[in-house]
Order: sequence, then structure tokens, then C-alpha cells
Amino acid sequence: MLNLPPRISARLNSSQFANLHTFLVAARHLSFARAAQELCLTASAVSHRISRLETALEMKLFQRLTRQVNLTDEGERIFDILQQAMGELSEALEHSSQADIAGSIALYVRPSVAQCWLVPRLADFLERYPSVSLDLRVGNDNVDFRTRKFDLALYYANGEFPGLASQRLMQERLAPVCSPAYAQRHDLLNNPQNLKLCTTLHDSLAWDHAAFDAEWTLWAQQHNLLDALPKRTLTFDRSDLSVTAAMHHAGIAMGREQLVQKRVDSGELILPFADFSVCGHYDYYLVHSPLSALPKRVQVFIDWLHECAQQTVT
Repeated sequence: MLNLPPRISARLNSSQFANLHTFLVAARHLSFARAAQELCLTASAVSHRISRLETALEMKLFQRLTRQVNLTDEGERIFDILQQAMGELSEALEHSSQADIAGSIALYVRPSVAQCWLVPRLADFLERYPSVSLDLRVGNDNVDFRTRKFDLALYYANGEFPGLASQRLMQERLAPVCSPAYAQRHDLLNNPQNLKLCTTLHDSLAWDHAAFDAEWTLWAQQHNLLDALPKRTLTFDRSDLSVTAAMHHAGIAMGREQLVQKRVDSGELILPFADFSVCGHYDYYLVHSPLSALPKRVQVFIDWLHECAQQTVT
């Protein structure tokens, strides 16, 4: 419960609870500007709300510096109390609302995003919603929702899904990746012209009707390096397989940031030329039949996917 001291509780009215929420967001970001973005307010409005709260509580919550704000000792104490209270409230609401969240969700996913992004996260969803079962299938074809009993599909695509409902889950960017040993062997660091000496690894089914070298061509065109692409290639029908081959020194693959960033962070892969910089107009989309309202179990799964996407590379 919100265990504020009696002298503070007595000063809180309905308007101050809105100011407390504003304070909670601002304290989490340590920025009035970022809090304003989240709350759809102006930074000035956030500042005024905080000032009114400080006046009501008769305490200073923030130290206002030239380009940043920091919590005072009192601000830290109130922030800790609010975080604990909001956590307890969220948990109570979640438990009370899960009674009707049950059943099975049939999900169709592109193989690489299933392997590298979705499956490692599923334990969290199953822990939150123990009455929901998942039936996950992978493939490179598009689902006909009229004849196949899928609730939801997750595609790497350009966002065009005639006759279906869709929403973008997360953006994607591209850059070549290889093992450190392969980069050293072929003197690749900051030398993209040395690609001619390499083997390029391809996802030949990157998206619908894509050429086998579509991702590499897209990257090379944007960097004026079409002439540097080698003739020697190794192709797969999955992006994660080309990346696995790159990790084992078979060549250099086109990496998708959302799928390979952890490998880059761990040092198993490196970016020999530049950071992820090419946006190829192909992102990750959630697609389903155009129902007037999705079953609640499907909607909570979609909400959870968006939460996961916010926690990954942006």
C-alpha cells in the first residue's frame, strides 16, 4: 500500500495524484523532457506539475541543474514508495484480470525471428499467463487465415498485407557481420573493398519474392559498393543459418540488428565496416485476420510482444 507519512497524506487531493504520476515518470527518466514525451505533455507542464506537488508536500523532490535534474534525498524516498505501491497495484490488477485469459494461441513465425528473438523470451509470457498455451509453427510461406487455423503471424515484410489487419512490431536495420578471425584473415576492418576476397552468406528467402542476394544488394547500393561484392556465395533459406555460418568463419553474412545484436555484444560477431545503418523498408509485423475484436488471450500476447520489442534494440 502507499504508506506515506500522515502529514503528507493529508495534503494529497485528487489533483495531486495526477502530479504524483507525473513525478513518478519524471523520476524514472530523470528528465522532464522525456517524461513530457511519455505523458503527451509539454516539458513546461511537467515542470509545473512537479512544482505544485513540491508545494503541497512542502519538500523539494528534484535538484534542477542546467541541463538535467536529479532526485533529492526526499525525492528518492518518495520515488521508492511510489514504485513499490505501483508494483503491488499492477500485480493485484494482473491477478484479478487473468481469470478469463485462458486457452490456446496458434502462432506462425518466420524461422529466424522465432529462433533468435521470440523463443528465448517465451518463458516470461508463460509465467505471466499460465492458463494460456502456445502452438508455434515456423515457415517462409504466408498464412491463408481463411483455411489455416492461426490466430497471429509474425512476418519480416514491407507492411503490405491486403485484406488483413497488421501492426508493426519493431524496425530492422542491416549491416554485414562476421567472426573476428574471418575479419582479420581477410583484412576487412574498415576495408569494404576487400569483400572481393570473401564469401558472402545469404538468406535467399529474406522476404516475399526476394532475389537470393536481395539484402546484400540493398546494403551495397546504399554504400556504393556493388562492384565490391564477390562472386563466391553460400545461400540458405534462413537468416539465422547464414549468421551461424558466419560465426564459424564460413564467410560474411548480412546481419539483422534485432537478431544478431547479442552476438555482436558478446564478441562472437563483429561489424567490420560500420554500425547497423541501412533501413531496408522491411520490418517485423504482426498480422491477423480482420476481426472486429481479438480474443483477450491474443490481445495480451500482442501487448506482451510490444513490451518485449520496446526492451530490445531501437
